[in-house]
Amino acid sequence: MGGSGSGSGSGSGSGNFIQVVANNFDVLVLPLVTLVYPLYASIKAIETKSRTDDQQWLTYWVLYSMMTLFELTFSKILECIPIWRYAKLIITCWLVLPHFNGAAHVYQHFIRPVYLNPQSAQKIWYVPRKKDMFSKQDDILTAAEKYMEEHGTEDFQRLITKADREDRARRNGNYMIFDDDYIY
Repeated sequence: MGGSGSGSGSGSGSGNFIQVVANNFDVLVLPLVTLVYPLYASIKAIETKSRTDDQQWLTYWVLYSMMTLFELTFSKILECIPIWRYAKLIITCWLVLPHFNGAAHVYQHFIRPVYLNPQSAQKIWYVPRKKDMFSKQDDILTAAEKYMEEHGTEDFQRLITKADREDRARRNGNYMIFDDDYIY
């Protein structure tokens, strides 16, 4: 009876091992998928002259950073979603695996259009402006008067002269601006 008990115990032990691995699959695989393989592929990409793999891995690291920031920001909420770990693993596999080329897809369809058209980024990140910021004409004059009180009229005149010279230099394409004390 003792022999059969040990035989069933070893079967149960291997079942427990498989259950432990299955329960912690994401913990075991996630570092390999998110860090180890991308690190290896990035080093390999650096050593090639191909621009495609550079773009793939640079994009991956940008997306990985964004996902990490997202997780840090919403960690308390994500802890309540038990499927998040597996969703992250699936998303990361899609981004990393060359068969899917997900990072390049995200770059082409989401990042690049925003980068090439900054106005679209303003639509995504709309921040309402403060109303009536310069509604009164006196606001600019008040700021100028305050500057002159703090720094003196000579300094204010020097500031206006410098701004005028910079504006003229920009219009003329000359970016070397000489001031009394500095070269800009």
